[in-house]
Amino acid sequence: MGARVSRRQRQRQRSSSMTLDQLPPELLVQVLSHVPPHALVTRCRLVCRIWREVVDGLTVWLLQLAHDRSAEGRALYAVAQRYPPSSDDEFPLCALARYCLRMPLGRNLIFNSCGEQGLKGWEVEHGGNGWAVEKNVTPVPGAPSQTCFVTSFEWCFKRQLVDLVMEGMWQELLDSAHVEICVADWWGARENCSCIYRLRVRLLDTYENEVVKFSASPNPVLQWTERGCRQVSHVFTNFGKGIRYVSFEQYGRDTRSWVGHYGALVTHSSVRVRIRLF
Repeated sequence: MGARVSRRQRQRQRSSSMTLDQLPPELLVQVLSHVPPHALVTRCRLVCRIWREVVDGLTVWLLQLAHDRSAEGRALYAVAQRYPPSSDDEFPLCALARYCLRMPLGRNLIFNSCGEQGLKGWEVEHGGNGWAVEKNVTPVPGAPSQTCFVTSFEWCFKRQLVDLVMEGMWQELLDSAHVEICVADWWGARENCSCIYRLRVRLLDTYENEVVKFSASPNPVLQWTERGCRQVSHVFTNFGKGIRYVSFEQYGRDTRSWVGHYGALVTHSSVRVRIRLF
């Protein structure tokens, strides 16, 4: 049998151990920087006043960024140090905390991009028989769902407004000239009916005023000439300061005026933000 530990030995062990509350502030920040962002906000922030102040500060979140040693991670960390977010009363958490929770870089910021949830998330104007959702005529590579939006015999329009700050970006980062906004859309036609497609993407300021835009007006697809979808894409760079929203706008119709849904097909729309690597 093992030797029994005396009461004095147990007291000595407890007195020699150190709890997290006894750590110097700079070490506590280092320890908490290894906690996953969601747990930091939902658990650690509620422990005590000192921990809350750490989670509400910038340092612990900068250290979270520093843990990413990829080329993009290192570039973002350098930009965050040079262009830190200012205090913002619009949100309860600091901007870096929102970034680490949402991780917007590289993520598709368009919701319901393929119609897998019907028309949810889109502002729509119905022409003819209106918008519908169907299965893709041919597979679209990389799409989260092999479904598409289909237009009708009069112009159909839909739009989604992406709030870059709500998605996790901070304004100083958007204004830094170190980010690019990449937009893309897949569109196509049924083989038995010709159609027309238009895309317009506008970058808007805080008051939703247009700052810069991209428009695509491909040639109409003629009847019996093509089947399936092709991609339209554009990268916004050096777009200046003040950008907060991306307005993603699609138009489509058929050219035969057939009742039903024989117009342009649109799917796998995307808005992605990336750091410029120098």
